[in-house]
Amino acid sequence: MKQNSKPIYLDHAATTSISTAVLEAMYPYLTESYGNPSSMYSIAQEARQALDNARQICANVLGSRSSEVVFTSGGTESDNSAIMGAALALKANGNHIVTTSIEHHAVLYACELLETLGFEVTYLPVSSKGLVDLDALQSSIKSTTTVVSIMYANNEIGSIQPISEISEIIKAKQTQYGTKIAFHSDAVQAAGYLDLDTNKLGVDLLSLSAHKFEGPKGVGLLFIRRNTPFIPTQVGGSQERDRRAGTENVAGIVGMSTALRLAVENRTQNFEYVSAIRDHLINSIFERIDNCQLNGDYENRLPNNVNFSFKGVEGEPILLGLDLLGIAASSGSACSAASLEPSHVLLALGLSNDLARSSLRLSLGPSNTLEEINSVVDKLQPLIRKLRTLS
Repeated sequence: MKQNSKPIYLDHAATTSISTAVLEAMYPYLTESYGNPSSMYSIAQEARQALDNARQICANVLGSRSSEVVFTSGGTESDNSAIMGAALALKANGNHIVTTSIEHHAVLYACELLETLGFEVTYLPVSSKGLVDLDALQSSIKSTTTVVSIMYANNEIGSIQPISEISEIIKAKQTQYGTKIAFHSDAVQAAGYLDLDTNKLGVDLLSLSAHKFEGPKGVGLLFIRRNTPFIPTQVGGSQERDRRAGTENVAGIVGMSTALRLAVENRTQNFEYVSAIRDHLINSIFERIDNCQLNGDYENRLPNNVNFSFKGVEGEPILLGLDLLGIAASSGSACSAASLEPSHVLLALGLSNDLARSSLRLSLGPSNTLEEINSVVDKLQPLIRKLRTLS
């Protein structure tokens, strides 16, 4: 194979490839021990044992009980279930939800749906660097607040929120009002880079999606702390302790637990390496391309996230040009890729529509090399110059 025949993949925030170890762990539950884990015969009980083992592995990572881990179809279902399940369960106590203006649409659309059902939602603003104002959060929580949902790390700009500090604010408000406020965090982008210990974070609910950390697509989990009020939004069976109906995706769950374990084992090493090549990429772009800006906080961001706006150029032709040059990237959330609207996250930072439309997200992974990063900048610089000339 020629040296440059393989595309340079810089869209790890959208999805990752499945590692060989994950595929090997999944294989027996696709071919031999393929039974329904709710059945009684031997191959079904083999699947049940694998399910139980995977649940314990995930619980170990989360610092939780295995009974607090609910397997889902991915991050979107986990976010939807957390917000709607807690809000409906606590409706007798109040109808107020607090979230932020930069959440993933899996959170925002769930909140908007609840608004049509009579719930009130406060969408907190963020700073120009994408961080929540803790004073604004504190002021927004009232006696009727039942759910707070704030993402751990943003999928577009990589900003990391102080989740444990937010938890302390929520706990103080619970004490003040004498009510239960369920705290949910979308941690889909955090796995593999940030600490997922739910006790340190102080969350009641937490969402993960396997394909963000070299696991398979179509599987995720929702941590639900014991005694957190919750009504299932997917019904039809008694699986997952009556919290999520549907036959479990055993092979996918085994793959996710393997991927999560490996991500945690390699977290420190990967954090340091990816941070280093990320910083090199950011500095190289600043040095070689003028009229650009980094979106989000330089310091308080995920190690794999780079998000730039290039004045005078739209994001779509940048992506098409990079694709022709063998580079896979994005302009924001993969779930909004078909939308012509500017990113709601970048608009929330205060960017103009034009600047928000000129964004490029390069999300790195441990498989990327310094040579690839240099190659990307070598190709990006003339591409931006050409597109500016054409515009």
